[in-house]
Amino acid sequence: MKKALTLAFALISTAYVVTAQVNGKTFPNMTAETVDDKKIDLPQSVAGKYTLLGLAYSKKSEDELNTWFQPIFEKFIQKSKGSVFDGFTYDVNVYFVPMFTGINAAATGTAKKKALKNVDPNLLPYILFYKGELKPYKEALDFEKKDIPYFFVLDKEGKIIYATSGKFSKAKMDEIEEVLE
Repeated sequence: MKKALTLAFALISTAYVVTAQVNGKTFPNMTAETVDDKKIDLPQSVAGKYTLLGLAYSKKSEDELNTWFQPIFEKFIQKSKGSVFDGFTYDVNVYFVPMFTGINAAATGTAKKKALKNVDPNLLPYILFYKGELKPYKEALDFEKKDIPYFFVLDKEGKIIYATSGKFSKAKMDEIEEVLE
């Protein structure tokens, strides 16, 4: 029991440190592309609207990023039909960004083709591919652990107002939702 509490405290403390260190900072400029090669400049292209970004820069972190796809799609993207909550939808940009850096940058084209083939077409507009340097983002966004995805909520001016990391959990989703309400 004591070990479980210590581990839980350590995880919560780590999440808090990441959040505290990046909250209030403007998200660093990033040019990414859609699956059909349309360029999106973050945060400029999303100005004027709250934005949820999920970033991953390793295969393992990309696998954990995938655990967020369905819950985020259902909560923030999909328009409910025939529900009591039809009138309530979030007005938020959502993007999942696999990052291809270093030697892996050459795999960006292959990843786009694979996404076209394997990803639900309803999700494709919400996936951006970044190819380039990792160092500026690691420094600005304080993500040191390559095996986990990082999520950032940006305000309408592109400032980070919330950050979390790791595999999907209902608690993390509740925190994101609270920030966006």
